[in-house]
Amino acid sequence: MKIVRNALVMFVALMQVLFMFTQMPATVQAAEKDFIRLIAPNAVGSTVDFTARLMSDGLGKALGKNVVVENLPGAGGVVGTQQLVRAPKDGFTIGMVSDNHVIIPSIYKDLSYDAIKDVTQISILAMNTLVLVTNTEVPARNVQELIQLAKSQPGKLTYGSAGNGSVLHLAAALFCSEAGVNITHVPYKGGSQLVTDLIGGHVNMGVIAMASVVQQIKAGKLRALAVSTPKRSSALPDVPTLVEAGVPKYSFSTWIAFIAPANLPQPVVKRLNGAALETLKLKEVREGFAAQGLEAVGSTPEEAKRIFETDLAKKAQIVKQSGAKLD
Repeated sequence: MKIVRNALVMFVALMQVLFMFTQMPATVQAAEKDFIRLIAPNAVGSTVDFTARLMSDGLGKALGKNVVVENLPGAGGVVGTQQLVRAPKDGFTIGMVSDNHVIIPSIYKDLSYDAIKDVTQISILAMNTLVLVTNTEVPARNVQELIQLAKSQPGKLTYGSAGNGSVLHLAAALFCSEAGVNITHVPYKGGSQLVTDLIGGHVNMGVIAMASVVQQIKAGKLRALAVSTPKRSSALPDVPTLVEAGVPKYSFSTWIAFIAPANLPQPVVKRLNGAALETLKLKEVREGFAAQGLEAVGSTPEEAKRIFETDLAKKAQIVKQSGAKLD
């Protein structure tokens, strides 16, 4: 009987421990997780994917956990972001997005999440340079020659993008508007196929993230005519800005940001922001960014939120001007 009583006591004690564990806050249970999930809602090879993988080791060391990059592409970033906003608010699911995140609300009218309220803005990590490129079969050797060529045959030239309403679509549409040219838009379902077809001559030009095409430009497979930013890129210092090239009102900024689900506890936000800023100081990260035409930034969560809100309004105007609609 004594053995039975002892076994019963042990069983009751075990049940009490299990009950206490199930009642623990999610943040306490999360401490037992052995890795951090970093969602990149874009395809492998994209600028967001590049940034996530470049920073993952540094973030992992700063946070004391392995950071595992998970690509969840689809619908311009909607698929991956939906998973992010539904994740536990414990700091063990984080994400990286481009400014396409604040363009999507102007394209998808029935979006299931709010691009501002349903995420925690951790930091703006980098500013991204876009570059106006053509395939080598296009006879234009500079922006003015391209404009003259386009005006001589309205609608005949084509520019590719990563989809209707994508950053690449809006950047190219803005160029057409400011340059006063009619160039036909060819939307793709992602940047990788666009670059392949651009090199192959199936589409004439595009305004594309530097990180996606810098190696092809240096190899002579694509021709760079100008960059979108107010100043030249250290990755391609001989390539002028569009303003220098004779499109004086052109300005299109784009960025990469570090986010997490909404309503993250402030101590967790502070820790994630600190880890991001610490990682951005690493020599290999800054050099990796520079080689791909990215400029390391780093910001407070408050600054990041202001940029999200400002760009949401600004990009909505460009979407309206471009006439971009859902694919």
